[in-house]
Amino acid sequence: MKSALNRAQRDAVEHTEGPLLVLAGAGSGKTRVITHRIARLVERGVPAQAIVALTFTNRAATEMRERTTALLGGGRRRTDGPAPDRRLALTVCTFHAFGLEVLGRERAAVGGRFTIFDQGDQIALVKQLLRAAGAERAYDAQAVLARISNAKNAFLDPADLPEKDSYDEIAKHVYPRYREALRRYRAFDFDDLVCEVAVLWRDRPDVLARWQDRFLHVLVDEYQDTNRAQLELLRLLGGTRKNVCSVGDDDQAIYSWRGADVRNILDFERHFAGARVIKLEQNYRSRAPILAVANAVIAKRADARWRKVLFTERAGGDAVCVLVATTPEAEAAWVGREIRKMLREEGRRACDVAVLYRSNAQSRLLEAALREQGIAHRVVGGTQFFERKEVKDVLAYLKLALNPADEISLRRVVNTPARGIGETSLDRLVASAFGRGWSLWQAIERVDALDDVPSVARDGCRSLAQVVAEARRGLGAQRPPSEVLRAMCERISLKADLDATAPSSDAAARKWANVEGVLATLARREAREGGGGTDGLAAFLHTLTMGIEADTEDPGDTVTLSTLHGSKGLEFDVVFLVGCEEGYLPHARTLDARASDPSAGPEGAAGDIEEERRLFYVGVTRARERLVLARARSRVLRGRAVPRTPSRFLLDVPAELYEELQVTDDAPTTTEEATANAEAILAMLAGGKR
Repeated sequence: MKSALNRAQRDAVEHTEGPLLVLAGAGSGKTRVITHRIARLVERGVPAQAIVALTFTNRAATEMRERTTALLGGGRRRTDGPAPDRRLALTVCTFHAFGLEVLGRERAAVGGRFTIFDQGDQIALVKQLLRAAGAERAYDAQAVLARISNAKNAFLDPADLPEKDSYDEIAKHVYPRYREALRRYRAFDFDDLVCEVAVLWRDRPDVLARWQDRFLHVLVDEYQDTNRAQLELLRLLGGTRKNVCSVGDDDQAIYSWRGADVRNILDFERHFAGARVIKLEQNYRSRAPILAVANAVIAKRADARWRKVLFTERAGGDAVCVLVATTPEAEAAWVGREIRKMLREEGRRACDVAVLYRSNAQSRLLEAALREQGIAHRVVGGTQFFERKEVKDVLAYLKLALNPADEISLRRVVNTPARGIGETSLDRLVASAFGRGWSLWQAIERVDALDDVPSVARDGCRSLAQVVAEARRGLGAQRPPSEVLRAMCERISLKADLDATAPSSDAAARKWANVEGVLATLARREAREGGGGTDGLAAFLHTLTMGIEADTEDPGDTVTLSTLHGSKGLEFDVVFLVGCEEGYLPHARTLDARASDPSAGPEGAAGDIEEERRLFYVGVTRARERLVLARARSRVLRGRAVPRTPSRFLLDVPAELYEELQVTDDAPTTTEEATANAEAILAMLAGGKR
C-alpha cells in the first residue's frame, strides 16, 4: 500500500491519533489518502464499524466505498445506505445520509416516525405560506427558502434573523410558520438532517455518548464546503478524542452561496486544538503548462492562509491557448469546430472533452454550435432524475402505501392522475379533518361521513383509498415493492395519463421511461437484498428522496457542457473555459455587493471576488492534457455591440505561459463540412441523442 503514496500522502495516512487537516490541492489524490487512511486504521486494529467517512455527494461516497473495500480485500457491494458493506461494516456516506441514519435510529428521541421534505416540497410549502401572507407574487420562494436554510444552518431562531431588506423581513415572517408546518407534518427537511442531529446531540448527552462510542474515527471529504451545522456535528462526534481527519482545499471553496464557510478550513486549528496540518501539492492530473496557469492565478488570492504550489512529474504537453474571438457567436463556432477536429482527426473521445462557463445562460450558443457540428453532448445541471415530476409521483404512491400519515406524499398524489379532487375539495377535506381531529388520510378513508364533499371528489377519495389499500396488502404479503408499484401504476392508468397530458409522444415516452427507471431501481435493490417486503424500504425511499442519481442514466460518449460550479469533482482531457471576461468571470453580481444575494444561487453570490478567483482556478484544474481559455471582444447588449474587458484572472496569467489565438469571424462551414455535419446530425438523431 505504501508504494502507491508519495511522502506527504504517506504522512497523512500514517497519522495516528488526534485531529488532522489534509490540504489537498487539485488533483493531488485526496480520495487515495482517505481510502488508504481508512485501510491503515483497520490494519492497526481499529474496527471498520468504528470508522465513518462523510462526503457531500453520493458519487464521491460510492467511489470511496468501493476503493476502500478493494484495499481491505473485498466484501459485498451495496450502494443504498450509510453502511453499505455488511462484512466490513464501513460507514461511508453523505452528511445527509448519515443524519438520516442517526435520526432514524433515534426516532424515540425525535418524536417518532417522520418523513423527508425534498426541495420541491420545501418550495411548495414556502409558496403556500407566502400566499397565506398575501405576498406570493412579491417574493421568490427559492430566495426566501435560502434565507431560512442559512438561518437553520447558523442555528439562528426566527427572532435572530437580520432585517436588512424586504426579503429578510418576509423570511422572518415565514420561518416560524415553516418550522411549525414541518412539525405538523412530522417532517424534516434536508437542513434538519444535519441541524437536528447536532441539536439532539447537544441536548442529549446520553444519545451523543452512544454515537461517540460507536465511531472512534471520523474522516471528512471536501472540508472546505462545510457549514456551521456540519462543523458542529463533527465537533460533537469527535468529542474528547478529536480523531477528526478533514481533507479539503481552501483554494477550491466555491459554495458560500449555499452556506459553506471557508473559515471552517482556515480556522481548523482553532476548532480542533492540537491539529496537525499536511499539504498535498503533487498533482497527478494536469500537464505542467496547465498547472503553471493555475498557480499563477491562485497565487493572487488575498484571503489565503496556507499557500500551496502545485507541481507535477507530467512534463511537456500543449501550451495553454487563450482564444480571443470577435463575438460570442464566433467563440462558440470555433469551439464547435475545434471539438469536431479533435474527435475526427485526433481520435479523441467525446466524453474526454468539456466546455465550462460561469452562467447557465451561456450554454445556448454552445449547444447550437455543437448541434451544427453533429456532436453529441449533454448539459450538466439539469433536473436530477429523482426530482422529475413523474418519478416523485410514483415514489409518493409507494411512500403513502408504507405510511398513510405521510401527508406530503398524500397531497402530491391525491389528484394525480386527476380523480376529481380539486383544490376546493381538498380544502374541504383538510378543514373537515382538522375539525374532527383526523389526519387527512382519515378524511379520505371516511369521506362518506362528510357532507360538504362533491360526489365526484367523493368517488375520487374512494378510488384512491382502494389503490393504497391494495398496495398495503401487497407489501404486507411480502410482495416485491417493484411489483406492488407496477400494479399501482396499472391500477391508476398512469401510462395512459402521461400519454394524454404530455406535450408530445416523445415527451410521454421519456416520462414513462423514467417511471420504468424507478421500477428498475427497486428491482435491483430487491435482487441485492434477496426478496421483497418492507424491511428497509422506507429508509431506501428516503435516500432516493435525497437525490441519488439513477444508475440507469449513462451519459455515454458525449461532450460535457457545464457551469463551473457543476464541474467541481470532474476532470477531462480537454477543457474549454469560455466567457473569460469581466461581468461573466467574475460574475457581474459579485462586482457589486449591493446587488449580491447569497439566496439567489451561484449567480447571485455575495460580492466576493476571491471566491470567483477560486472558481476560475477550479475550471483550469479540470483539464488533464489541453486547456483553452476563451473570451469575446464584444457582445450585443440591449441591441448594441459593447466592448468586453478580459477577466482580471486572465490578466493575472503571465504572457509567457500561454499562446494567444485570434478568431476574426465565424469561418463559414464548407460544402464538404456541411455534408459531413448533416450526416453526423442524422446519425445523432437516429441514436436518440441530443
